Amino acid sequence: MEFQNRNFDLVTLGQLLLRLSPPGNERIARSDSFEKNVGGAELNVAVGAALLGLHTGVISKLPSHDLGQYMRATIRSYGVSDDYFLYDDSPEARVGIYMYEYGAYPRKPQVIYDRRHSSFFSIRPEEIDPRVYTDTKCFHTSGITLALSPEIRATAIEAIKRFKENGTLISFDVNFRGNLWTGDEARETILQILPYVDIFFCSESTARLTFQKEGSCHDMIKEFTKEFPIKSVFATQRTVHSPKLHDFSSLAYSTEDDRYYEEAPYLNIDVVDRIGSGDAYISGALYGLISSGGDVRQAVVYGNAASAMKNTIPGDLPQSDLREINAVIKDHYSTGFRSEMNR
Repeated sequence: MEFQNRNFDLVTLGQLLLRLSPPGNERIARSDSFEKNVGGAELNVAVGAALLGLHTGVISKLPSHDLGQYMRATIRSYGVSDDYFLYDDSPEARVGIYMYEYGAYPRKPQVIYDRRHSSFFSIRPEEIDPRVYTDTKCFHTSGITLALSPEIRATAIEAIKRFKENGTLISFDVNFRGNLWTGDEARETILQILPYVDIFFCSESTARLTFQKEGSCHDMIKEFTKEFPIKSVFATQRTVHSPKLHDFSSLAYSTEDDRYYEEAPYLNIDVVDRIGSGDAYISGALYGLISSGGDVRQAVVYGNAASAMKNTIPGDLPQSDLREINAVIKDHYSTGFRSEMNR
């Protein structure tokens, strides 16, 4: 897998969201206070990769008022470039919001979205700085962005085509959300862009339910590469014992090597907040690919570790740098003594 020598390692496209959560295990319906965080699937990927050492940026559109500036400052604090941010000066400018309620067995976590009609919904292809198309090694977006509206879908697909024309590797995460579109809509749209995709992320359950694949996980992910010129496919696999206890692993297939890659799962993860853990996997996997020049095994190792760690951190955004992730990987493969504390 060949990455161009360009200024940015990774640029993503997606909606940035303001997350409001009641403290602890309080309910949305009765809480009088809410913690605010910044998130969004593609932003989470850019932040995670930046913390690991990649030069990343985000294409998005924010209000120019104080909430937009708060989000911009938060994002910049993680080392993510705002070079390709767009700003909305209109009186109706607003940020997308979602409210998240933590779960505690047997109560599941709950999400309430208020994301429509935010400034991002007005983004158009002609607003995007054309320099970005020749400025990055890898471009990433997800099915969430494609599902938001027909207009955003057209903008995202046009961006994918423009990046591809300029030799940028295209990364895409299905990230199916049933509250945004149907499985049929998702399948029909994503099948149209898969001819442009080089790095494909699709969970085992999504491969079965959305793309109607059959057989083992190994069979399903390899089948994508037979149908489309995809260079590598990654399938995450999560076992949920309770809202607070998960196992996590993944499986990858490399077309160039004609080989599968996987490792022992992370067992009994103490889940503090699972939101963004799938995005953290992608950030780790893309870091592994880009930093190694395309080594899919490295992508699996860093993806699994990054996702496992994000589960233990509150908020959408990952917080682990390369030193911490390398220590987690070392412990994961260790069979000897492990210290219970970093000191």
